[in-house]
Amino acid sequence: MSEATKPTQGQGTALTVGEHDPELVKRLEDGLDAFNAAATGHAEEAEFSVRVTDADGELIGGLSARAWGGLCDIHLLWVREDSRGQGWGAKLLRAAEEEGIRRGCDRAAVSSYTFQAPEFYQRQGYEEVGRLPGIPGGHEDVFLYKKLG
Repeated sequence: MSEATKPTQGQGTALTVGEHDPELVKRLEDGLDAFNAAATGHAEEAEFSVRVTDADGELIGGLSARAWGGLCDIHLLWVREDSRGQGWGAKLLRAAEEEGIRRGCDRAAVSSYTFQAPEFYQRQGYEEVGRLPGIPGGHEDVFLYKKLG
C-alpha cells in the first residue's frame, strides 16, 4: 500500500496513511506511557517472556507479558501444534503468573478469541469479564481476569 497524504485544517499540517512505522509506534508508546503514568501514578512497566524449548533448542512454545501497576498483562501465548495437549500452555502461564507475583502483581488479565483458547484460561482459574463481538468469522474477543497469590 502506498502512503497517502491528505490536507487537514491548519497551514502546514498533514494527515498521512502508510505502512507500519516502527519509529511512529515508539513515539506513540512513549507518549501514551507518559500519559498513563500521569493518570494512574504507575510508571514502572516491565515486559518479560517465558519460553520452552526441546532438546534441539527448537521453540515448543512461549509467552510474552508485562507487569504494570500490579497487573500481569498476558499479551501472547502460543504452543506449537505437535506439542499441544501436553501441559505446556499451563506451565508457561503459571510461570508467567509466578514472575508477575515476583514483580509485585496481584492480578492477571488476558484476552483470547473464541476460536483460540478462552476455555483453557478458564481451566487455569481465569474468569470471563467481557466479550467484544465483530471478530472475523463471527467470533468474539473474550476478556479474562484472575486474582494472583
